[in-house]
Order: sequence, then structure tokens, then C-alpha cells
Amino acid sequence: MSPNTDVSRPRYMISVAAELVGMHPQTLRIYEQKGLVRPKRTAGNTRLYSDEDVARLQLIQRLTTEIGLNLAGVERVLYLEDELARMRRRLDRMEQEMRETIESVHRQYRRDLVVYRPPKPPATRS
Repeated sequence: MSPNTDVSRPRYMISVAAELVGMHPQTLRIYEQKGLVRPKRTAGNTRLYSDEDVARLQLIQRLTTEIGLNLAGVERVLYLEDELARMRRRLDRMEQEMRETIESVHRQYRRDLVVYRPPKPPATRS
């Protein structure tokens, strides 16, 4: 993925992020305080939100408005979503390792295989 399309690259100040998700900037600060979102900080301590952060804020908004969860429920859902993503990454790594191991075994088999040629029958005399 190129740096220009990296969804985790911080790019939006709090006012822009708040506008993108239709929330008040203070709400974003509260969500950060509760650990629901973790924007990056510049050297001057300015919050910068990534596209990933904005998507997370949109999920929080859906969970609170459409489903009616309180922030404790949102926190639990986000924890489970994060855990699921970690497990998927782990499963992907394990699947890749398994495929590499299988391919290695197949290469070894090909090296070790000896073609069987049945003995020729003895020549018959006429």
C-alpha cells in the first residue's frame, strides 16, 4: 500500500474529523479520554485522525445511535472487533506458514522420489 493511500496515516485535525463524522469535537475528546479512539499527536500535541480513526468514529456513532449502546457497550464491542482483527491476522500468518511448510514438504518429496521402472522380462529364445 502506498503512503498516499495508507488508511492509518494521520491526516485530519480534530475539527475536520468531527465534521466528517458529524460529531462535536468535544465528543471526540471524550471518546479519546475513554480510550475508544487513539488519534496520533504531532510534535506540538495536536490531534491528528486517520481514515481508520474516522471509520472507528463512524462505527461508534452507529453503535450508539442505531443500536442504542451506551459507551460501556461500545467499548466492549470495539474490544471484540479489535480482538477479532488480531485473530484474523494471526490466522492469516499461520495459514501462510502452513502453505509454505506444505510446499517445502512437496519440494522435498520431489527431490527424494525415485522413478520405479519394473524390470524388463528376460528375452525369450525362439
